[in-house]
Amino acid sequence: MVFLSHAQKQRLWAPIPLRTAIYEALLRKKKSLTDAELYKATKEVYGREVDFSEFMKELMKLEIEGLVHVFGEKKHRRRIELCEGEKKGRASPKWG
Repeated sequence: MVFLSHAQKQRLWAPIPLRTAIYEALLRKKKSLTDAELYKATKEVYGREVDFSEFMKELMKLEIEGLVHVFGEKKHRRRIELCEGEKKGRASPKWG
């Protein structure tokens, strides 16, 4: 029987892609969130630690795909919300 350390478990494949976890966290809240709030909610959905820079890269991809809007509020604070079509359940994300 093989026992894995916590660090080894973290390197294993995640059950869902990070961008899906981000998107699901936004869908669950159904409102706009700050980047810190969304980061915390994403970690709960994802079920493991997430590097903040990796989180921001995936968030940028979602914005480029037109699934979320990211607004700068203050110097190091952003507000993230779903696009109008996604709020009504007409989302068609392209996970590629």
